[in-house]
Amino acid sequence: MRGQVLGVDTRTGHGMVAGDDGLRYRFTQADWAHRGEPAVGMYVDFEAHDSRALSIFPVPGTSPAPAAAAPPVPTTDRNKYVAALIAFLVGPLGIHRFYLGRTGTGILMLVLTCTVAGLILSVPWAFIDMIRYLVMSDREFAARYARA
Repeated sequence: MRGQVLGVDTRTGHGMVAGDDGLRYRFTQADWAHRGEPAVGMYVDFEAHDSRALSIFPVPGTSPAPAAAAPPVPTTDRNKYVAALIAFLVGPLGIHRFYLGRTGTGILMLVLTCTVAGLILSVPWAFIDMIRYLVMSDREFAARYARA
């Protein structure tokens, strides 16, 4: 029977093969009848016995399935350092939120700043936003604040 290696624990040599019959078969390092190591995605020929794969050989001329392509890196025309600086300088007014396209919370911060109680809330909110922008990775920042 033929199938594809689904996974291998390199420490123990135990693994799993998905047979062409739709069933899964376990194997150990002792079942691997070829020099070398089994690799995930490798197409193999094996003898099926119950739920075990025995005498496993790689099929010549085939290679492991290509790894999944990495997701594209998100890009944005906004800068996290500019957003942090705006949050630091005029944060309670919510200008940094407008800069990042978060108009609703920007308006909320602007309205809150008009009252003393709201100012008490918006100052720490802006400070926390500033810290978040500085700590956030560039990838996460770009993904979160990309223009729609």
